[in-house]
Amino acid sequence: MSYANYKVVGQVGVVTLNRPERLNAIGTQLLEDLHVALQRAQSDRATSAIVLHGAGRAFCAGDDLKDFAEQAKDLESIASHVERIQRITRDLMFGEKPVIGAIHGFAVGGGFEWLLNCDLVIATEDLVCFFPEMDWGQFVTGGVTYLLPMAVGYQKAMELWLLGERQSSDTLQKLGIVNWIVSKDQLLTKAMSVAEAVSTKSAMSVGRLKKLLTTQLQGQLANSLVLEHRATVDCFGSPDAAERVKKFGKN
Repeated sequence: MSYANYKVVGQVGVVTLNRPERLNAIGTQLLEDLHVALQRAQSDRATSAIVLHGAGRAFCAGDDLKDFAEQAKDLESIASHVERIQRITRDLMFGEKPVIGAIHGFAVGGGFEWLLNCDLVIATEDLVCFFPEMDWGQFVTGGVTYLLPMAVGYQKAMELWLLGERQSSDTLQKLGIVNWIVSKDQLLTKAMSVAEAVSTKSAMSVGRLKKLLTTQLQGQLANSLVLEHRATVDCFGSPDAAERVKKFGKN
């Protein structure tokens, strides 16, 4: 069974996180399957845009704390896990095709980061996003140390990270992170409509625009991924993180 699926609908490639029994929580196999699906989507010449969404009750509940012990068993395991996470951001942002996020339920931690990696975002009315990393003794990834302050400003970004408070779709739209809010039954319909509209544009122009913004303007996003990797490896391997994850895993 794959934890991420890919299919083509017209000119749109649809990538679906498919671990609904765990709210699409991030584990090693999901990261591997999602990488394969996104690579297929980016390389498929039959499509011009990508829709990313999650099966079941949530888009992505963030790191699966039940996998923490295995991921953190030694430095090599930690580095490998963090690199898999950062690779997904490269898949989403460094390709030429725009990614439209269809986000519902929970988008927590890494799920929130993947929302921020999308080029356009459609959210449901029940969406809840937050960063739990500071509570867990871990660190943010996904290039958000560059992306989030650029989107909302330094102080607001620090508020979101340091306090880890839950954010509604209305708040996220006011912050400029969400483009449209719809009911859950209209989520994929709206996402496909936006993706189809994007697909009518010049693929060359759209691709050059995205590449310029994500990889060619001073390389700041790429550098943030490298620096986040170092910080996350250090935090992930600390005794403090192990104790905090153990505590939260019991809740």
